[in-house]
Amino acid sequence: MGIRRKQIIQIAATYIGTVVGAGFATGREIVEFFTVHGSAGFLGILISGFLFIFLGTKVMLLARTIGADTYESLNRYLFGDRFASGINFIMFIMLFGVTSVMLSGTGALFSEQLHLPFHAGIMLTIILCFLVMQKGMNGILWTNSVIVPVMILFSLIISVSMLFSPIEAPLIRTEDFTQHWKWLLSPFTYAAFNLTLSQAVLVPLSREAEDDTVIKWGGALGGLGLTFILLNSHFALYLVPQSVQYEIPVAEIISKLGIFVHFLFLIVVYGEIFTTLIGNLFGLIEPMKQSFKLSSNVIFGLLMGGGYVISLFGYSSLLHYLYPLFGVIGLSYLAILAFKKSY
Repeated sequence: MGIRRKQIIQIAATYIGTVVGAGFATGREIVEFFTVHGSAGFLGILISGFLFIFLGTKVMLLARTIGADTYESLNRYLFGDRFASGINFIMFIMLFGVTSVMLSGTGALFSEQLHLPFHAGIMLTIILCFLVMQKGMNGILWTNSVIVPVMILFSLIISVSMLFSPIEAPLIRTEDFTQHWKWLLSPFTYAAFNLTLSQAVLVPLSREAEDDTVIKWGGALGGLGLTFILLNSHFALYLVPQSVQYEIPVAEIISKLGIFVHFLFLIVVYGEIFTTLIGNLFGLIEPMKQSFKLSSNVIFGLLMGGGYVISLFGYSSLLHYLYPLFGVIGLSYLAILAFKKSY
């Protein structure tokens, strides 16, 4: 495999892995933003997919052009020195909030699906995060390159399994589009939420590319991969509406395919939660090192301690309230990014 092709795949896989976190991989996030709107969720996902391809690539291109090394540097370029400090503080709160949701998601996975202690999932995750974070960006690239292809494979398995199941609901219902217009706002808040947080990884990731063409192909491939997984997961959740009552609805659908497949999928879900968690931690630790002159390990301990406390509020509750709120906050970032001229 050539160096350029390898870089394209690594960028695409890391982009996907950064977005596909606890809420995405478990299906909970897809339920909150798309499945609640029924068949209108399919069109919503296509809108989000376009935004992921276009604006995710733009983040990396802008970061590479101005030589940004952290999301703070990019925000200074986007918003100017006057507003950048406030925006960066909001970014920090959002990243920390989602990190707490990720930890809570691992606890929920252990307790609901494996019938193991909630705290065992969190403690194991903290230990593994510490080990991977010692490798820096190389550790993040390697982890995503392994986990993301397997995640796409399981997304295919979910869709194919649904095709052989009795389909009771019509794929398109006109009333889903006409009863209200919340479904039209969801794809923008969803993309805004994810792209705002993805800066933490996409900005330093841009330095791993050989040139702009590699970034464009990697961003496009990553955005298409996200759209594909979203459509597959929403398709399954839409056809099995009773699954939405669970904290990890996609796992409930997979469980019908047998114990072995179910267990493999749980490993993949855990891996996807893990990839987003380490991406968030990377984005949090680097700016804090520059601001507070503390070691990476000390900052890691402080973040994990605080995240653990917040995770105790419960996975579904945290996701239900925090993610839509963060999406609305991120809309201003989405608008500025969309209309900001590239060099």
